[in-house]
Amino acid sequence: MLRALLLSLGQLGDRKIVAVFLKSLLVTVVLIAALGVALWYGATQQAAEWGWDPAAGGVLGAVALLAAFGISWLLFRAVAIAVMMAFADDVVVAVEARHYPAALETARSVSPLRGIGLGLRSAARAILVNLVLAPVYVALLVTGVGTWLLFFLVNGWLLGRDLGELVAARHVPPALMRDWRKTGAVDRFALGVAGTALFMVPIANLFAPILGAAMATHLFHSGRET
Repeated sequence: MLRALLLSLGQLGDRKIVAVFLKSLLVTVVLIAALGVALWYGATQQAAEWGWDPAAGGVLGAVALLAAFGISWLLFRAVAIAVMMAFADDVVVAVEARHYPAALETARSVSPLRGIGLGLRSAARAILVNLVLAPVYVALLVTGVGTWLLFFLVNGWLLGRDLGELVAARHVPPALMRDWRKTGAVDRFALGVAGTALFMVPIANLFAPILGAAMATHLFHSGRET
């Protein structure tokens, strides 16, 4: 894991990886901004239909914007990973070209359409699982640390699976993906926990999807080499 992290940090300046980072960040920001505009517009229009004066409508719009920021913070991990997966093949290719050229020669490209599909499934799993566990999170608040512990365990498992799958999609035939998921679960879980921790750190969370994809590539090929 440490080796994967150090190698991934060392390649952050790669032009292909920088391009993916900028595209992913731009799309993520646009989606979050669109959510804010949609909630603000909906709130102000509703206030107008209720016959509220413009000042009251503005207050409701401001509350809607605050709600949008809160929702965006909660969903940032799911949205960022979903967006990044649409461009993730470029990250994996860059890492394989530098460190695993033999594997690159036999890899299958993951089309943007398939990447979007992987990303949407990733986001849906993350949102659904965390919504189902929301009552448990609330109940564990009395423990002080239980909520955060469960959050890291659950999201570490989800994120590790998603990151591992985006690399495996290039090398494992679809018919064998189920068998592949039964191997390397501990490494993927550790990767997911590390990625989840990065998402909790300001500034670092912007790089978390890219670092996660690069680290997943190193872990995937390290496992095959051993």
